[in-house]
Amino acid sequence: MAEEKRDYYEVLGLQKGASEDEIKKAFKKKAREYHPDLHPDDPACEEKFKEVNEAYEILSDPEKRSRYDQYGHAGVDPNADMGGFGGFADMSDILENIFGGFGFGGGSTRSTASTPRRGADIQESVVISFMEACNGKKQEVKINRMCNCESCGGSGADAGTSADICPDCQGRGSVKTTQRTPFGAISSTKPCPHCGGKGKIIKNPCGKCRGVGRLRVAKTVSIDIPAGIDDGQTIRLSGQGDCGVNGGPNGDLLLQVSVKPHPLFNREGYDIHCDIPVTYMEAVLGAEITVPTIDGDVKYNISEGTQTGTVFRLKGKGVKKVHRNDRGNQYVKIYVEVPKNLSKKQKDLLKQFEASLTDKNYAKRQSFFEKMKSKLNF
Repeated sequence: MAEEKRDYYEVLGLQKGASEDEIKKAFKKKAREYHPDLHPDDPACEEKFKEVNEAYEILSDPEKRSRYDQYGHAGVDPNADMGGFGGFADMSDILENIFGGFGFGGGSTRSTASTPRRGADIQESVVISFMEACNGKKQEVKINRMCNCESCGGSGADAGTSADICPDCQGRGSVKTTQRTPFGAISSTKPCPHCGGKGKIIKNPCGKCRGVGRLRVAKTVSIDIPAGIDDGQTIRLSGQGDCGVNGGPNGDLLLQVSVKPHPLFNREGYDIHCDIPVTYMEAVLGAEITVPTIDGDVKYNISEGTQTGTVFRLKGKGVKKVHRNDRGNQYVKIYVEVPKNLSKKQKDLLKQFEASLTDKNYAKRQSFFEKMKSKLNF
């Protein structure tokens, strides 16, 4: 007996009625928690990651979420029998047949069962390093997507056979009934009882897909992640989602990118920020210091008397802008590290050095005390 699926809201740790923002934040948190790249040898985490992606795929799509809230898992399972609705390929057929064909004296406006329909988009996520985000990379991603059944070519009929047009609805998948009332003729459309709304009769269903014509298949796709991609951004790959129905176009693959933090660099847009410690002597006398960048170390001369909090810019040393040639900048903030654990001799030498200084050596300190005296009327 197959294991019963968990409630999608429970999977993401949400209550029914959660907002789109809450769903997105919960998915991001869970996807990072269970991502296979962070747990390469843990099959349980891989399964939970798939479960999280499946839950987000449904709850992030307003139409699918509405069907799920109303019908549960059966409402979003293309292979499910909707308890008397005859195995519709898409829930929209049910809604169109219930509401779309009702009118006064007019015909049905719903599409036929053979109308091409676009496949659903699918969501996946990937975790990359900070440097991979800066430089770009080719990434292979495992996805689960609906594909036409290879055994029957998507027809749903067993090899060597074909589906027949339903003689009752002539392939429309619905039948119209007209009833005369004191208010005029009322027409309504309902699923064809003979074909179950499919518009065709499959006498010999395909053994692999059981007549559905589509199967969910695991695939690996190769994706070019562009240089400059940022944490939380989404890459859309056209046509890599679920296959369409009745020859309709495929949906898209939406790949959400998560970037691991870097121990030295922080990113703001396309600019990079980092803090560099310098010694007391380097700050006082000025020095050539080594500054790390995403392109490698560079040399920079700090001037004599550099203070903590001084920021200098390395033009063009930031992140490459996506699909462009120009780049952001790198901003380096200096902080002076005050020496600790001094020996007695070092302390004595420091006191001698301090005694040799005058107010002109401490311009900011002198200015501060002058302002304080003025304020307090000393």
